[in-house]
Amino acid sequence: MKEYQTITEISGPLVYAEVDEAIGYDEIVEIETAQGETLRGQVLESSEGVVAIQVFEGTSGIDQNASVRFLGETMKMPVTEDLLGRVLDGSGRPIDDGPEIVPEERQDIVGAAINPYSREYPEEFIETGVSAIDGMNTLVRGQKLPIFSSSGQPHSELAMQIARQASVPEEEEGDDEESSEFAVIFGAMGITQEEANEFMEDFERTGALERSVVFMNLADDPAVERTVTPRMVLTTAEYLAFEKDYHVLVILTDMTNYCEALREIGAAREEVPGRRGYPGYMYTDLAQLYERAGRIQGREGSVTQIPILTMPGDDDTHPIPDLTGYITEGQIYVDPDLNSQGLQPPINVLPSLSRLMDDGIGEGLTREDHADVKDQMFAAYAEGEDLRDLVNIVGREALSELDNKYLDFADAFESEFVDQGFDQNRDIEETLEIGWDLLSMLPKDALNRIDEEFIEEYYREDDSEREVVEAAD
Repeated sequence: MKEYQTITEISGPLVYAEVDEAIGYDEIVEIETAQGETLRGQVLESSEGVVAIQVFEGTSGIDQNASVRFLGETMKMPVTEDLLGRVLDGSGRPIDDGPEIVPEERQDIVGAAINPYSREYPEEFIETGVSAIDGMNTLVRGQKLPIFSSSGQPHSELAMQIARQASVPEEEEGDDEESSEFAVIFGAMGITQEEANEFMEDFERTGALERSVVFMNLADDPAVERTVTPRMVLTTAEYLAFEKDYHVLVILTDMTNYCEALREIGAAREEVPGRRGYPGYMYTDLAQLYERAGRIQGREGSVTQIPILTMPGDDDTHPIPDLTGYITEGQIYVDPDLNSQGLQPPINVLPSLSRLMDDGIGEGLTREDHADVKDQMFAAYAEGEDLRDLVNIVGREALSELDNKYLDFADAFESEFVDQGFDQNRDIEETLEIGWDLLSMLPKDALNRIDEEFIEEYYREDDSEREVVEAAD
Protein backbone atom coordinates (compact mmCIF):
# COMPACT_ATOMS: atom_id res chain seq x y z
CA MET A 1 0.00 0.00 0.00
CA LYS A 2 1.52 3.28 -1.10
CA GLU A 3 1.96 6.17 1.30
CA TYR A 4 1.96 9.71 -0.03
CA GLN A 5 3.45 12.78 1.64
CA THR A 6 2.19 15.04 -1.11
CA ILE A 7 -0.47 17.23 0.55
CA THR A 8 -0.62 20.50 -1.38
CA GLU A 9 -3.58 22.35 0.13
CA ILE A 10 -5.98 22.25 3.09
CA SER A 11 -9.35 24.01 2.66
CA GLY A 12 -11.89 23.70 5.49
CA PRO A 13 -12.72 19.99 5.83
CA LEU A 14 -10.90 19.14 2.57
CA VAL A 15 -7.33 18.03 1.95
CA TYR A 16 -5.79 18.03 -1.56
CA ALA A 17 -2.97 15.59 -2.35
CA GLU A 18 -0.96 14.74 -5.47
CA VAL A 19 -0.99 11.10 -6.62
CA ASP A 20 0.67 9.09 -9.39
CA GLU A 21 -2.06 6.42 -9.81
CA ALA A 22 -5.80 6.25 -10.45
CA ILE A 23 -7.77 6.67 -7.23
CA GLY A 24 -11.44 5.64 -7.03
CA TYR A 25 -14.29 7.99 -6.11
CA ASP A 26 -15.53 7.49 -2.50
CA GLU A 27 -12.41 5.45 -1.66
CA ILE A 28 -11.53 5.40 2.05
CA VAL A 29 -8.35 7.18 3.12
CA GLU A 30 -6.19 7.09 6.25
CA ILE A 31 -4.18 10.20 7.06
CA GLU A 32 -1.43 9.88 9.67
CA THR A 33 -0.39 13.20 11.18
CA ALA A 34 3.11 14.11 12.32
CA GLN A 35 1.90 13.56 15.91
CA GLY A 36 1.02 9.92 15.11
CA GLU A 37 -2.76 10.41 15.07
CA THR A 38 -4.66 8.49 12.36
CA LEU A 39 -7.64 10.27 10.77
CA ARG A 40 -10.18 8.78 8.37
CA GLY A 41 -11.38 10.40 5.18
CA GLN A 42 -13.07 9.74 1.86
CA VAL A 43 -12.15 10.69 -1.70
CA LEU A 44 -14.57 13.38 -2.81
CA GLU A 45 -13.02 14.19 -6.16
CA SER A 46 -10.46 12.34 -8.24
CA SER A 47 -8.75 13.79 -11.28
CA GLU A 48 -5.47 13.07 -12.99
CA GLY A 49 -2.67 13.71 -10.53
CA VAL A 50 -4.75 15.29 -7.72
CA VAL A 51 -7.44 14.05 -5.32
CA ALA A 52 -9.70 15.94 -2.92
CA ILE A 53 -10.25 14.15 0.41
CA GLN A 54 -12.95 15.02 2.95
CA VAL A 55 -11.67 14.24 6.45
CA PHE A 56 -14.29 12.93 8.89
CA GLU A 57 -12.57 14.08 12.07
CA GLY A 58 -11.68 17.53 10.70
CA THR A 59 -8.35 18.75 9.34
CA SER A 60 -6.88 20.00 12.63
CA GLY A 61 -3.31 18.72 13.05
CA ILE A 62 -2.79 17.90 9.36
CA ASP A 63 0.15 19.54 7.59
CA GLN A 64 2.42 18.79 4.64
CA ASN A 65 4.30 16.19 6.69
CA ALA A 66 1.19 14.02 7.11
CA SER A 67 1.08 10.65 5.30
CA VAL A 68 -1.88 9.66 3.10
CA ARG A 69 -2.86 6.01 2.47
CA PHE A 70 -5.63 4.94 0.06
CA LEU A 71 -7.29 1.70 1.24
CA GLY A 72 -8.76 0.65 -2.11
CA GLU A 73 -12.34 0.23 -0.84
CA THR A 74 -15.39 2.37 -0.22
CA MET A 75 -16.80 3.01 3.26
CA LYS A 76 -18.59 0.03 4.76
CA MET A 77 -20.83 -0.46 7.79
CA PRO A 78 -20.22 -3.55 9.94
CA VAL A 79 -23.71 -5.01 10.43
CA THR A 80 -25.11 -7.65 12.76
CA GLU A 81 -28.34 -8.24 14.68
CA ASP A 82 -26.32 -7.56 17.85
CA LEU A 83 -26.36 -3.84 16.98
CA LEU A 84 -29.82 -3.64 18.59
CA GLY A 85 -29.47 -1.94 21.97
CA ARG A 86 -26.18 -0.25 21.04
CA VAL A 87 -25.21 3.43 20.79
CA LEU A 88 -22.75 4.44 18.05
CA ASP A 89 -21.16 7.68 16.95
CA GLY A 90 -21.87 9.26 13.55
CA SER A 91 -19.27 7.05 11.89
CA GLY A 92 -20.67 3.79 13.29
CA ARG A 93 -18.19 3.26 16.14
CA PRO A 94 -19.57 2.17 19.57
CA ILE A 95 -19.60 4.89 22.26
CA ASP A 96 -21.61 3.06 24.95
CA ASP A 97 -18.72 1.19 26.65
CA GLY A 98 -20.30 -2.09 25.50
CA PRO A 99 -18.46 -5.10 24.07
CA GLU A 100 -16.76 -4.90 20.70
CA ILE A 101 -19.16 -5.48 17.81
CA VAL A 102 -18.41 -8.64 15.83
CA PRO A 103 -20.04 -8.06 12.43
CA GLU A 104 -21.74 -10.75 10.40
CA GLU A 105 -20.80 -8.79 7.29
CA ARG A 106 -19.67 -5.35 6.13
CA GLN A 107 -21.99 -3.55 3.71
CA ASP A 108 -21.34 -0.57 1.47
CA ILE A 109 -23.01 2.49 3.02
CA VAL A 110 -24.14 3.92 -0.34
CA GLY A 111 -26.49 0.95 -0.74
CA ALA A 112 -28.20 -0.24 -3.90
CA ALA A 113 -31.38 1.41 -5.18
CA ILE A 114 -34.49 -0.75 -4.86
CA ASN A 115 -35.55 -1.96 -8.30
CA PRO A 116 -38.91 -0.22 -8.98
CA TYR A 117 -40.28 -3.48 -10.41
CA SER A 118 -39.47 -5.27 -7.14
CA ARG A 119 -41.01 -2.63 -4.88
CA GLU A 120 -44.13 -3.67 -3.02
CA TYR A 121 -46.75 -0.96 -2.55
CA PRO A 122 -46.87 0.25 1.09
CA GLU A 123 -50.28 -0.50 2.61
CA GLU A 124 -49.94 -1.74 6.20
CA PHE A 125 -50.61 0.55 9.12
CA ILE A 126 -47.91 1.55 11.65
CA GLU A 127 -49.33 2.71 14.97
CA THR A 128 -47.37 5.59 16.50
CA GLY A 129 -49.74 6.11 19.44
CA VAL A 130 -50.13 9.78 18.41
CA SER A 131 -53.75 10.57 17.49
CA ALA A 132 -52.91 13.47 15.14
CA ILE A 133 -50.77 11.06 13.08
CA ASP A 134 -52.66 7.75 13.42
CA GLY A 135 -56.10 9.26 13.02
CA MET A 136 -55.54 12.06 10.52
CA ASN A 137 -52.24 11.42 8.68
CA THR A 138 -51.60 7.71 9.05
CA LEU A 139 -48.09 6.31 8.67
CA VAL A 140 -47.86 3.24 6.42
CA ARG A 141 -45.17 0.56 6.44
CA GLY A 142 -42.52 1.40 3.82
CA GLN A 143 -43.51 5.09 3.63
CA LYS A 144 -41.27 8.15 4.02
CA LEU A 145 -43.18 10.78 6.02
CA PRO A 146 -41.16 13.80 7.20
CA ILE A 147 -41.92 16.07 10.15
CA PHE A 148 -41.61 19.77 9.30
CA SER A 149 -40.76 21.81 12.38
CA SER A 150 -38.90 25.01 13.20
CA SER A 151 -36.35 26.15 15.73
CA GLY A 152 -37.56 26.00 19.33
CA GLN A 153 -40.41 23.56 18.65
CA PRO A 154 -40.71 20.23 20.53
CA HIS A 155 -39.92 18.00 17.53
CA SER A 156 -37.32 16.13 19.62
CA GLU A 157 -40.01 15.17 22.16
CA LEU A 158 -42.27 14.02 19.32
CA ALA A 159 -39.42 11.97 17.84
CA MET A 160 -38.80 10.29 21.21
CA GLN A 161 -42.52 9.59 21.63
CA ILE A 162 -42.74 7.92 18.21
CA ALA A 163 -39.53 5.92 18.79
CA ARG A 164 -40.91 4.74 22.14
CA GLN A 165 -44.46 3.92 21.09
CA ALA A 166 -44.36 2.85 17.42
CA SER A 167 -45.57 -0.68 16.73
CA VAL A 168 -47.18 -2.87 14.09
CA PRO A 169 -50.60 -3.88 15.52
CA GLU A 170 -51.14 -6.86 13.18
CA GLU A 171 -47.86 -8.42 14.21
CA GLU A 172 -48.71 -8.15 17.91
CA GLU A 173 -51.79 -10.30 17.39
CA GLY A 174 -50.26 -12.81 14.98
CA ASP A 175 -48.22 -15.94 15.58
CA ASP A 176 -44.94 -15.24 17.33
CA GLU A 177 -43.17 -17.67 15.01
CA GLU A 178 -44.34 -16.00 11.82
CA SER A 179 -44.44 -12.35 12.89
CA SER A 180 -41.64 -9.94 11.98
CA GLU A 181 -40.07 -8.04 14.84
CA PHE A 182 -40.14 -4.25 15.08
CA ALA A 183 -36.98 -2.14 15.42
CA VAL A 184 -36.23 1.58 15.56
CA ILE A 185 -33.02 3.09 14.20
CA PHE A 186 -32.42 6.60 15.43
CA GLY A 187 -29.96 8.83 13.59
CA ALA A 188 -29.13 12.18 15.24
CA MET A 189 -27.13 14.71 13.22
CA GLY A 190 -25.70 17.92 14.64
CA ILE A 191 -27.65 17.82 17.92
CA THR A 192 -26.37 19.37 21.15
CA GLN A 193 -24.96 17.34 24.04
CA GLU A 194 -28.01 18.33 26.11
CA GLU A 195 -30.38 16.93 23.45
CA ALA A 196 -28.27 13.78 23.19
CA ASN A 197 -28.50 13.28 26.97
CA GLU A 198 -32.29 13.74 26.87
CA PHE A 199 -32.62 11.18 24.06
CA MET A 200 -30.48 8.62 25.86
CA GLU A 201 -32.21 9.10 29.23
CA ASP A 202 -35.59 8.61 27.56
CA PHE A 203 -34.44 5.53 25.62
CA GLU A 204 -32.99 3.94 28.75
CA ARG A 205 -35.84 4.92 31.11
CA THR A 206 -38.54 3.47 28.88
CA GLY A 207 -36.65 0.39 27.72
CA ALA A 208 -36.92 1.49 24.08
CA LEU A 209 -33.15 1.09 23.66
CA GLU A 210 -33.47 -2.72 23.64
CA ARG A 211 -35.12 -2.66 20.20
CA SER A 212 -33.17 0.36 18.89
CA VAL A 213 -29.85 1.26 17.31
CA VAL A 214 -28.79 4.84 18.05
CA PHE A 215 -26.32 6.84 15.92
CA MET A 216 -25.16 10.12 17.50
CA ASN A 217 -23.42 12.91 15.61
CA LEU A 218 -23.14 15.89 17.94
CA ALA A 219 -22.98 19.59 17.08
CA ASP A 220 -19.25 19.76 17.89
CA ASP A 221 -18.45 16.72 15.74
CA PRO A 222 -17.09 17.46 12.25
CA ALA A 223 -19.71 18.47 9.69
CA VAL A 224 -18.26 15.98 7.20
CA GLU A 225 -19.22 13.08 9.49
CA ARG A 226 -22.81 14.33 9.25
CA THR A 227 -22.91 13.37 5.56
CA VAL A 228 -22.01 9.78 6.48
CA THR A 229 -24.39 9.28 9.45
CA PRO A 230 -27.70 8.84 7.55
CA ARG A 231 -26.04 6.38 5.16
CA MET A 232 -24.77 4.35 8.12
CA VAL A 233 -28.29 4.42 9.60
CA LEU A 234 -29.99 3.30 6.39
CA THR A 235 -27.45 0.56 5.68
CA THR A 236 -28.16 -0.89 9.14
CA ALA A 237 -31.92 -0.53 8.52
CA GLU A 238 -31.74 -2.35 5.17
CA TYR A 239 -29.76 -5.18 6.70
CA LEU A 240 -32.24 -5.71 9.55
CA ALA A 241 -35.26 -5.32 7.24
CA PHE A 242 -34.32 -7.29 4.16
CA GLU A 243 -31.98 -9.90 5.64
CA LYS A 244 -33.35 -10.34 9.19
CA ASP A 245 -37.06 -9.65 8.43
CA TYR A 246 -37.51 -6.74 10.85
CA HIS A 247 -40.01 -3.94 10.31
CA VAL A 248 -37.66 -1.00 10.78
CA LEU A 249 -38.67 2.58 11.56
CA VAL A 250 -35.86 5.04 10.78
CA ILE A 251 -35.98 8.45 12.51
CA LEU A 252 -33.48 11.01 11.19
CA THR A 253 -33.05 14.33 13.00
CA ASP A 254 -32.12 16.96 11.97
CA MET A 255 -31.95 16.85 8.17
CA THR A 256 -31.34 20.62 8.13
CA ASN A 257 -27.96 20.03 9.81
CA TYR A 258 -27.19 17.40 7.16
CA CYS A 259 -27.95 19.88 4.36
CA GLU A 260 -25.84 22.57 6.07
CA ALA A 261 -22.94 20.09 6.02
CA LEU A 262 -23.47 19.62 2.26
CA ARG A 263 -23.37 23.40 1.82
CA GLU A 264 -20.18 23.67 3.87
CA ILE A 265 -18.43 21.02 1.78
CA GLY A 266 -19.70 22.60 -1.45
CA ALA A 267 -18.31 25.97 -0.38
CA ALA A 268 -14.94 24.40 0.47
CA ARG A 269 -14.83 22.85 -3.02
CA GLU A 270 -15.73 26.25 -4.52
CA GLU A 271 -18.72 24.77 -6.33
CA VAL A 272 -21.21 27.03 -8.06
CA PRO A 273 -24.03 27.28 -5.49
CA GLY A 274 -27.73 26.72 -6.15
CA ARG A 275 -30.68 28.22 -4.26
CA ARG A 276 -29.64 30.06 -1.08
CA GLY A 277 -26.10 28.74 -1.35
CA TYR A 278 -27.00 25.04 -1.18
CA PRO A 279 -25.42 22.69 -3.74
CA GLY A 280 -27.29 22.23 -7.01
CA TYR A 281 -27.19 18.45 -6.47
CA MET A 282 -28.95 18.59 -3.06
CA TYR A 283 -32.21 17.22 -4.55
CA THR A 284 -30.35 14.17 -5.89
CA ASP A 285 -28.48 13.72 -2.62
CA LEU A 286 -31.67 13.82 -0.51
CA ALA A 287 -33.44 11.47 -2.94
CA GLN A 288 -30.62 8.92 -2.53
CA LEU A 289 -31.44 8.86 1.20
CA TYR A 290 -35.24 9.07 1.18
CA GLU A 291 -35.71 6.51 -1.60
CA ARG A 292 -34.04 3.85 0.52
CA ALA A 293 -37.37 3.47 2.34
CA GLY A 294 -39.78 0.83 1.08
CA ARG A 295 -40.72 -2.83 0.82
CA ILE A 296 -39.41 -5.50 -1.53
CA GLN A 297 -41.53 -8.30 -2.97
CA GLY A 298 -40.72 -11.63 -1.37
CA ARG A 299 -39.12 -10.05 1.71
CA GLU A 300 -40.92 -9.89 5.05
CA GLY A 301 -39.22 -6.75 6.39
CA SER A 302 -39.73 -3.08 5.56
CA VAL A 303 -37.94 0.26 6.00
CA THR A 304 -40.12 3.23 7.00
CA GLN A 305 -38.61 6.70 7.34
CA ILE A 306 -39.55 9.71 9.48
CA PRO A 307 -36.99 12.43 8.67
CA ILE A 308 -37.29 15.49 10.91
CA LEU A 309 -36.19 18.89 9.67
CA THR A 310 -36.30 22.37 11.13
CA MET A 311 -37.43 24.90 8.52
CA PRO A 312 -35.21 28.01 8.73
CA GLY A 313 -37.48 30.94 9.58
CA ASP A 314 -40.48 28.54 9.65
CA ASP A 315 -40.48 28.90 5.85
CA ASP A 316 -41.72 25.84 3.97
CA THR A 317 -40.52 27.32 0.64
CA HIS A 318 -36.92 27.05 1.89
CA PRO A 319 -34.93 24.61 -0.32
CA ILE A 320 -34.65 21.91 2.39
CA PRO A 321 -38.39 21.40 3.13
CA ASP A 322 -39.26 22.27 -0.48
CA LEU A 323 -37.08 19.51 -1.98
CA THR A 324 -37.99 17.08 0.81
CA GLY A 325 -41.68 17.61 0.01
CA TYR A 326 -41.08 16.72 -3.65
CA ILE A 327 -39.43 13.40 -2.76
CA THR A 328 -41.42 12.16 0.23
CA GLU A 329 -45.03 11.01 0.56
CA GLY A 330 -46.50 13.81 2.64
CA GLN A 331 -45.46 15.81 5.70
CA ILE A 332 -46.42 16.39 9.34
CA TYR A 333 -46.36 20.05 10.45
CA VAL A 334 -45.34 21.04 13.98
CA ASP A 335 -47.09 24.39 14.50
CA PRO A 336 -45.57 27.27 16.57
CA ASP A 337 -49.01 28.74 17.35
CA LEU A 338 -50.33 25.45 18.72
CA ASN A 339 -47.10 25.05 20.68
CA SER A 340 -47.53 28.52 22.23
CA GLN A 341 -51.01 27.39 23.35
CA GLY A 342 -49.42 24.48 25.21
CA LEU A 343 -50.61 21.62 22.98
CA GLN A 344 -48.51 18.46 23.12
CA PRO A 345 -47.68 17.48 20.44
CA PRO A 346 -48.47 20.72 18.56
CA ILE A 347 -49.30 19.04 15.22
CA ASN A 348 -51.36 21.10 12.77
CA VAL A 349 -53.36 18.51 10.85
CA LEU A 350 -54.70 20.87 8.15
CA PRO A 351 -51.47 21.44 6.14
CA SER A 352 -50.22 17.96 7.11
CA LEU A 353 -50.64 15.12 4.63
CA SER A 354 -49.98 11.42 4.27
CA ARG A 355 -50.30 10.52 0.58
CA LEU A 356 -50.40 6.78 1.27
CA MET A 357 -52.91 6.97 4.11
CA ASP A 358 -55.96 5.79 2.13
CA ASP A 359 -54.26 2.48 1.31
CA GLY A 360 -53.23 1.81 4.92
CA ILE A 361 -56.55 2.30 6.72
CA GLY A 362 -59.99 0.75 6.70
CA GLU A 363 -61.43 -2.69 7.41
CA GLY A 364 -58.77 -5.28 8.20
CA LEU A 365 -56.12 -2.60 8.73
CA THR A 366 -57.44 -0.05 11.25
CA ARG A 367 -61.27 0.11 11.37
CA GLU A 368 -63.96 0.29 8.70
CA ASP A 369 -65.09 3.82 9.68
CA HIS A 370 -61.58 5.35 9.81
CA ALA A 371 -61.59 7.07 6.39
CA ASP A 372 -65.05 8.62 6.89
CA VAL A 373 -64.21 9.84 10.42
CA LYS A 374 -60.95 11.39 9.20
CA ASP A 375 -62.66 13.19 6.28
CA GLN A 376 -65.44 14.56 8.49
CA MET A 377 -63.03 15.76 11.19
CA PHE A 378 -60.84 17.49 8.58
CA ALA A 379 -63.91 19.27 7.14
CA ALA A 380 -65.32 20.26 10.55
CA TYR A 381 -61.97 21.50 11.89
CA ALA A 382 -61.31 23.51 8.70
CA GLU A 383 -64.78 25.06 9.03
CA GLY A 384 -64.09 25.93 12.67
CA GLU A 385 -60.74 27.51 11.74
CA ASP A 386 -62.40 29.71 9.09
CA LEU A 387 -65.08 30.77 11.58
CA ARG A 388 -62.44 31.82 14.12
CA ASP A 389 -61.33 34.53 11.69
CA LEU A 390 -64.94 35.63 11.22
CA VAL A 391 -65.58 35.77 14.99
CA ASN A 392 -62.75 38.27 15.36
CA ILE A 393 -64.78 40.62 13.14
CA VAL A 394 -68.45 40.06 14.00
CA GLY A 395 -68.39 38.21 17.36
CA ARG A 396 -69.96 34.86 18.26
CA GLU A 397 -73.45 36.35 18.75
CA ALA A 398 -73.73 37.00 15.02
CA LEU A 399 -73.12 33.35 14.16
CA SER A 400 -75.75 30.65 13.70
CA GLU A 401 -76.20 27.81 16.19
CA LEU A 402 -74.43 25.38 13.81
CA ASP A 403 -71.51 27.79 13.31
CA ASN A 404 -71.09 28.02 17.08
CA LYS A 405 -70.99 24.21 17.25
CA TYR A 406 -68.22 24.19 14.63
CA LEU A 407 -66.27 26.67 16.75
CA ASP A 408 -66.72 24.48 19.83
CA PHE A 409 -65.67 21.46 17.76
CA ALA A 410 -62.42 23.19 16.66
CA ASP A 411 -61.57 24.04 20.29
CA ALA A 412 -62.39 20.52 21.51
CA PHE A 413 -60.48 18.94 18.60
CA GLU A 414 -57.30 20.74 19.66
CA SER A 415 -57.73 20.20 23.40
CA GLU A 416 -58.93 16.57 23.37
CA PHE A 417 -57.74 14.99 20.10
CA VAL A 418 -54.45 16.73 19.27
CA ASP A 419 -53.34 17.53 22.83
CA GLN A 420 -52.54 14.17 24.41
CA GLY A 421 -49.16 14.82 26.03
CA PHE A 422 -45.83 13.27 25.08
CA ASP A 423 -46.27 10.30 27.44
CA GLN A 424 -49.71 9.04 26.46
CA ASN A 425 -49.90 6.13 24.03
CA ARG A 426 -53.30 5.88 22.30
CA ASP A 427 -54.18 2.88 20.17
CA ILE A 428 -56.21 3.41 17.00
CA GLU A 429 -59.46 2.30 18.68
CA GLU A 430 -59.09 4.98 21.36
CA THR A 431 -58.21 7.60 18.73
CA LEU A 432 -61.33 6.83 16.68
CA GLU A 433 -63.53 6.75 19.80
CA ILE A 434 -62.34 10.25 20.71
CA GLY A 435 -63.08 11.25 17.12
CA TRP A 436 -66.67 10.05 17.45
CA ASP A 437 -67.06 11.84 20.80
CA LEU A 438 -66.07 15.08 19.05
CA LEU A 439 -68.21 14.51 15.95
CA SER A 440 -71.21 13.86 18.20
CA MET A 441 -71.02 17.56 19.15
CA LEU A 442 -72.40 18.25 15.66
CA PRO A 443 -75.95 17.40 14.52
CA LYS A 444 -76.33 14.20 12.49
CA ASP A 445 -77.34 16.06 9.32
CA ALA A 446 -73.99 17.93 9.40
CA LEU A 447 -72.08 14.63 9.10
CA ASN A 448 -72.36 14.50 5.32
CA ARG A 449 -69.05 12.70 4.76
CA ILE A 450 -69.86 9.64 6.86
CA ASP A 451 -71.81 6.59 5.75
CA GLU A 452 -75.27 6.28 7.38
CA GLU A 453 -74.54 2.85 8.85
CA PHE A 454 -71.46 4.20 10.68
CA ILE A 455 -73.48 7.11 12.07
CA GLU A 456 -76.09 4.66 13.38
CA GLU A 457 -73.42 2.49 15.00
CA TYR A 458 -71.02 5.05 16.46
CA TYR A 459 -72.82 8.43 16.82
CA ARG A 460 -73.34 9.37 20.48
CA GLU A 461 -76.50 11.35 21.18
CA ASP A 462 -76.27 13.32 24.40
CA ASP A 463 -78.68 12.56 27.25
CA SER A 464 -81.06 15.47 26.58
CA GLU A 465 -81.46 14.50 22.91
CA ARG A 466 -81.95 10.86 23.87
CA GLU A 467 -84.77 11.80 26.31
CA VAL A 468 -86.50 13.85 23.61
CA VAL A 469 -86.31 10.95 21.13
CA GLU A 470 -87.63 8.48 23.72
CA ALA A 471 -90.50 10.84 24.65
CA ALA A 472 -91.42 11.20 20.96
CA ASP A 473 -91.47 7.41 20.57
